[in-house]
Amino acid sequence: MTYRGADMATTTDRGRWEALADRLIDSALPYASPSGSLIVLPGPASASGRWSDGLEGFARVGLLAAFRVRGAHGADPAGALERYARGLAAGTDPSHTERWPTIAERRQAVPEAASVAILLSETRPWLWDRLDPAAQERTISWLAGVVGTSGYTNNWIWFQNVIEAFLQSVGGPWRQDDLDRNAEIQESLYRGDGWYSDGAGPDGSQQNFDHYAGWAWHVYPLLHARILGADLDHVHRSRLREFLAQAQDLVGAAGAPLFQGRSLTYRFATLAPFWAGAIAGETPLPTGATRALADATLDHFLERGAIDDRGLLSIGWHREFRGLRQAYTGSSSTYWASKGLMGLLLPADHPEWSAAAPEPAEPAEPVRVRSLRAPGWLVVRSEADGISRVLNHGSDGFRGAAGGARADNAFYHRLAYSTATSPDLTARGAAQPLESHVALLDAAGAPSHRDRIERVHLDDRVAVSRSRVHWLDTPETGRTTDVAGWAGVRRGPRVTVASVVHGVHELRLAWWTAPARPEHPSAVDDLDAVWPEDEGPWSFRLGGWALPVAEGCWRATGDSIVTRDDGVTSLVRGVRGLASHGHAHRIGGDPFAAGSVTPWAAGDSPAARGELVAAVVALGTDDGGLDVSFLPDIDIADAAVLVRWPDGRVDRVPTGGEVTA
Repeated sequence: MTYRGADMATTTDRGRWEALADRLIDSALPYASPSGSLIVLPGPASASGRWSDGLEGFARVGLLAAFRVRGAHGADPAGALERYARGLAAGTDPSHTERWPTIAERRQAVPEAASVAILLSETRPWLWDRLDPAAQERTISWLAGVVGTSGYTNNWIWFQNVIEAFLQSVGGPWRQDDLDRNAEIQESLYRGDGWYSDGAGPDGSQQNFDHYAGWAWHVYPLLHARILGADLDHVHRSRLREFLAQAQDLVGAAGAPLFQGRSLTYRFATLAPFWAGAIAGETPLPTGATRALADATLDHFLERGAIDDRGLLSIGWHREFRGLRQAYTGSSSTYWASKGLMGLLLPADHPEWSAAAPEPAEPAEPVRVRSLRAPGWLVVRSEADGISRVLNHGSDGFRGAAGGARADNAFYHRLAYSTATSPDLTARGAAQPLESHVALLDAAGAPSHRDRIERVHLDDRVAVSRSRVHWLDTPETGRTTDVAGWAGVRRGPRVTVASVVHGVHELRLAWWTAPARPEHPSAVDDLDAVWPEDEGPWSFRLGGWALPVAEGCWRATGDSIVTRDDGVTSLVRGVRGLASHGHAHRIGGDPFAAGSVTPWAAGDSPAARGELVAAVVALGTDDGGLDVSFLPDIDIADAAVLVRWPDGRVDRVPTGGEVTA
């Protein structure tokens, strides 16, 4: 893979990374408490409260200071460690008015304590070893609050591992039982090819895939090994390499990361696993390529306003965008972007910094399509327009609880994600999903929601999945249920969706069947049985990519092709059973631009059980291979749909005999 930064001649200097780290650290200083123990940045509070947020600011900015000072062999021109020594002394003092919350008082103290442990370990000769013994003892006591605790069921196991490793290194308390239990949890969540599910769904399914697979599961094992003065073990080395071999396709050619999953406001933290590979010497990328990728990604964010006029990282993706905020996100949370500067641990003479970046090679193919088995994704990466796309047939993390009213999670349940688009993140967008979505419309025209994704088939061109759909009823719909609450659910049939990829074109197919009726329902089935069944009739609507647009900078060709002034196009063209076309212009829900435009295609009449609908959906540019006239023919066989493309290629979509002719 090659990555195009804004100006590769000026973005390969390690000094500018140091300067950025210094700027971020210095800009946070005015918001520190008098002792320096709490850094509360301007903005909203998290669900853990301002007190916890102050610890978060100290720890996450401190993580960046650790990388900066360690990679410079202790050089600390701004005196950051002196300030952190004062903050540590106050924060760990139970009698101080600016003390930190203990782990028993705030669960959020666990990840922040892990950052404090990394700060102390990476800068040990210049910080920890110079603390007075009383401050050391108080710090050990505060960190030891994690020892013997449990209940960590996702990447949080590594926070405990890191804290206890530091405690072990300084003669503090730790428990092998904690580490053994966490190792078992880790292995239970490993799904192969370097991917971890970051926890399980309400029904125990492990399909929670996002950037956390890289910036937590592959970063903390390395930092843990560094604390212990050990090499990264073989298991984590091999998994890191496998993950990076796939993750590189999730970065667009101009450095934009995939917009999918939670905590996207960490922005260039997506670089952390790539730097981890370079630090561990365990990466499939040639020397200099990690730096080139990192430079391009950093440029992508810095040139689009990720750092505001105060020198702070706001909540958002490019510029500030509060719609990206989640309950645990506070004003200091964004500083886990510090992980993206982990490359500063590599000294200036390390080959990743000093070697010339590899010459961009001609891509073997203009559009690269590959399947990622673990997350259940088809990845489509085109060099000319720089866009990477993911067709999602396997990741449905953070689903709503069974038995409760719930909507699709926009960060996980959409059928498609890319490095250039976002789901609509308004309340309306959550309640009425349209973009990159396949919906059954009920009698009132309300769209269905996708629930647990059941995988059916995945190869290098075809992916098939299904889900039992439901409708969300709110006071706005005028429907009521006999279950007390502000909203309700109506359960629907099982909808199967298939994606067939040819270049940047996707043929999207869908049909519905009756839901499976288990002989012995699970507890999850029982909980959902409280909701009524919708009897139909239903028609299909297929929503295309939401194209980010500025006012007056786009045009529509017909109803289903929208093109931005820079040539990027989003289109949906019905091929079977979808005669109506249109596009929706929405404002205020897109972190890329002021608004978005989404083309769609829908059926004019109710779809019968097993009746197939299909449309070509595409996002790209003419020079990236997009052709608005590239429409296939479809033949239905006994157990498959045969897709015949204009260039003669034929793809087979397994249907299990559910599709009727």
